[in-house]
Amino acid sequence: MASTVIGAGEIRPARFWSSTTGKKAVMGATGVILFGFVLVHMLGNLQVFEGPEKLNAYGRFLHGAPELLWGVRIFLLLSVGLHIWASVELAVRKNAARPVGYAKRDNVASTYASRTMYWSGPILLAFIIYHLLHLTAGVVHPGSDFAETDVYHNVVAGFQVWYVSAWYIFSMILLGLHIRHGAWSMFQSLGINHPRHTPILKKAALIFSIVIAAGYISIPASILLGLVR
Repeated sequence: MASTVIGAGEIRPARFWSSTTGKKAVMGATGVILFGFVLVHMLGNLQVFEGPEKLNAYGRFLHGAPELLWGVRIFLLLSVGLHIWASVELAVRKNAARPVGYAKRDNVASTYASRTMYWSGPILLAFIIYHLLHLTAGVVHPGSDFAETDVYHNVVAGFQVWYVSAWYIFSMILLGLHIRHGAWSMFQSLGINHPRHTPILKKAALIFSIVIAAGYISIPASILLGLVR
């Protein structure tokens, strides 16, 4: 009898993951983690407006504890991986459930942000990879040499290249759309769903997405306009 109970306990996590509810819960939980990182990362980056000393001090602080820094990076990479895996699995199930295309698609009940979730995700993943190569590793840094200890120089010189800033701004618009839909739908994934609360959550998601997108876009826009140099 005991072995049966243990066996069920061992199977339970696998059943949870294989279920649609489990995948939505994983997607929602990892979404919370990633939204938190996006907000904190934006606040850190906005220190560019306070000058080179402030931003470079922030960079030294982050690299002062490599064990903690890499621990956070690995945790975030796992969260991104699980988020993508869950979203792909859900997309495959959704398509399998409706193998025949609609004669006429009805988009009245859906928003533009929700309809772009599945293709904006891969583009954002491509942006993350480029962003890491650009401002973290310095492998791709057109316009100037990459200075490992001078974060301010790397940011300003990097965004003075117009096509780099254009790619960044486009990606941040997609991030805003992604957050617009994902921030409130993750509450549904986590089981927090009520007709009274949903409109409030949607408005909060809209405000949050605008603040995040505007905050990130303000950096390359200010550098291109010569307000930050």
